[in-house]
Amino acid sequence: MESPLLARATVLLAVLAGSPVHAREPVEPRRSEIVRMVRHDCGSCHGLTLQGGLGPALTPAALAGRPLDSLVSTILLGRPGTAMPGWARFLDESEARWVVTRLAEGFPREVAQGERAR
Repeated sequence: MESPLLARATVLLAVLAGSPVHAREPVEPRRSEIVRMVRHDCGSCHGLTLQGGLGPALTPAALAGRPLDSLVSTILLGRPGTAMPGWARFLDESEARWVVTRLAEGFPREVAQGERAR
């Protein structure tokens, strides 16, 4: 089993090296799990509508001009000294990149089971 420190270092090196990992669309049911995680887990600090709360807003306007790699790194590694935890245990780099890309466009709403996401 890989140590958490080694896992964090690996992710950080990949992000800093400009890893060629692209934001590929997660397949179902993983996509729905990620949307639910962002809406509920991230939403607990960033607001359930992602308009801000304890953490800043995660809207397209709020993220405009912010470097993609920096946002991916923040999702995966967190921000030391703040309430922002790292999510590398739950998301790989491609999934984090997908989340950032979707946030910049307007994050998908959560869908009921059996309904197709828009």
